[in-house]
Amino acid sequence: MRYAQITGWGRYVPSKVMTNLDLEKLVNTSDEWIRTRTGIAERRIGTPRDTTSSMALRAAQAALQVADLPPSKVDLVIVATLSPDYPMPATASLVQDALGASRAGAFDLNAGCSGFVYALSVGASMITGGLYQTVLVIGSDTVSRFVDWTDRGTCVLFGDGAGAVVLQESALPTGLRSCILGSDGSGAESLIIPAGGARSPATVDTVEARQHFIKMGGNEVFRFAVSAMCRASLQVIKQAGLEPDEIDLIIPHQANVRIIQAAAKSLGLPMEKFFVNVDRYGNTSAASIPIALCEAIEQGRVKPGDKLLFVGFGAGLTWAASVFEWGVGAELRPAPWWKSIVNTVIEREAGVRSFALRTGRRLDAVWRRNGFGGDNGYADGQNGSKHLR
Repeated sequence: MRYAQITGWGRYVPSKVMTNLDLEKLVNTSDEWIRTRTGIAERRIGTPRDTTSSMALRAAQAALQVADLPPSKVDLVIVATLSPDYPMPATASLVQDALGASRAGAFDLNAGCSGFVYALSVGASMITGGLYQTVLVIGSDTVSRFVDWTDRGTCVLFGDGAGAVVLQESALPTGLRSCILGSDGSGAESLIIPAGGARSPATVDTVEARQHFIKMGGNEVFRFAVSAMCRASLQVIKQAGLEPDEIDLIIPHQANVRIIQAAAKSLGLPMEKFFVNVDRYGNTSAASIPIALCEAIEQGRVKPGDKLLFVGFGAGLTWAASVFEWGVGAELRPAPWWKSIVNTVIEREAGVRSFALRTGRRLDAVWRRNGFGGDNGYADGQNGSKHLR
């Protein structure tokens, strides 16, 4: 029987820190108001050079280094995000190319802040189903690009970052033990970016109406989040054949410390069982759970045999939970000096390969346009404006 185990992990957060005191200069709020209602003290905000794909790449490289795997061994790249670099192509394809994972498939997954757990379940299923041996699962979001910095109800909540894990096939009976995925589309308008999609394309009117920013019904989302976290947690624990007190560590989506506290009370579990870092990063959407997992490992809170509960909720409305039995050592040993050289060579090689492929396609297009290459595969023989044969 095949199992899917996490063998590598990595995270990246931008260097720019925005504190609550910084936000006091932007909107009518205060450090005390934000801390009391959310538990957030600061968050990371991407610089102009930080994008969803660039942060995902940094987290992915770190995860592969922990797993001691070259990018060429990756079979599939999944990026969970609600803030892709472009409507198309997929951010995962950009990461796959920059990483040098030349034999990997790639796609994005958007389930809001539940996205990482959704992606983890898909990646694990690909492995246990026998399709792939190594899957790179990434949660990455630059939510700050979609925040209305005049709306104190939302701008105080979000931050940017990325986290990644490497899933590999294992013969040991560890890894994903159970998973619950859920959605209630009747609550779509409770957490939404109204414009910018096919239903409401960008126009002067949508921009002036600030419809390209996150809109949230705070009270509705709070009640939904507490209910969804508790319900999904109990279901997935039961599905794994466990009792709540057998879970060693709960890593919830980091949206609001009050939501986590309310869920802990409802589940009858002490807060000590919950990993919390929302105070330093805010809500990083699909990145929050993998970033928290990395920090929990760094703090020595994860060891072989531990049963972890990942639980998230978000736009959709969606929710997701999974029980994961940890099966590898979490101690990070210093890498040999030559490893950094090898990693640098791999990164440079990926860039050269990407440049060569792009250049080759452009030269081929010029060659064919000047009549040297015969039929270019398009019905009009000139461009891509007609249907492919």
